[in-house]
Amino acid sequence: MVEPSDRLPPRVVVGAEALAALAVPARFALLDHLLAAGPRTASQCAEVIGESASNCSWHLRALARVGLVEPADRRPGDDARTRPWRATAVGFDFSTASGPAAELAGTVVTGLSATHADRLYQRYLAARDGLPTAWTEAAGANGYALDLTPDELRALLAALDDLIRPYVRPIRRDAPAGSAIVHLTLRAFLNPDLAAPTAETAPTAEPDRADPA
Repeated sequence: MVEPSDRLPPRVVVGAEALAALAVPARFALLDHLLAAGPRTASQCAEVIGESASNCSWHLRALARVGLVEPADRRPGDDARTRPWRATAVGFDFSTASGPAAELAGTVVTGLSATHADRLYQRYLAARDGLPTAWTEAAGANGYALDLTPDELRALLAALDDLIRPYVRPIRRDAPAGSAIVHLTLRAFLNPDLAAPTAETAPTAEPDRADPA
């Protein structure tokens, strides 16, 4: 049975320095991979990230300096020259850093997250014909146009988070036989094509000008 959401380890708040370090595509991909796959060496990460092992090692050390990853224990039989790495938390919160530089880095990281998820989904679509039918039939891709207030949106996202987080790989300890890592992306935002402009974004009306005499 999965753990109740109120007993789960919290996400770790990421500060401005860590956000700035993470605002690099390869580093974001590395952290995301370690959260999904568990401890991995730089060479193992390189096979997935598309970077050389030496580049992955350099980026992992940069992430370690800001507290996002750390060396993991070697398993019996591992080559003494290999160093596995792991994420330092079961999840991270990138939304609370303040200040112009942190806000800019946060926007970059959010964009990297969206791009990374989109590319992962495209790789899934390209590989789908070769994947087990049970998994392709269980997969879903749904979009919704919701009519909500900001408070309702916050409550909905919190409720969905409570449902989802007990199944997150670093948290779940009782996954049954036949389970596998499934990627789920959740984005909810005001539709910019239908949003009413605010006073700050509304165009300024041009004053009337008399025809020249």
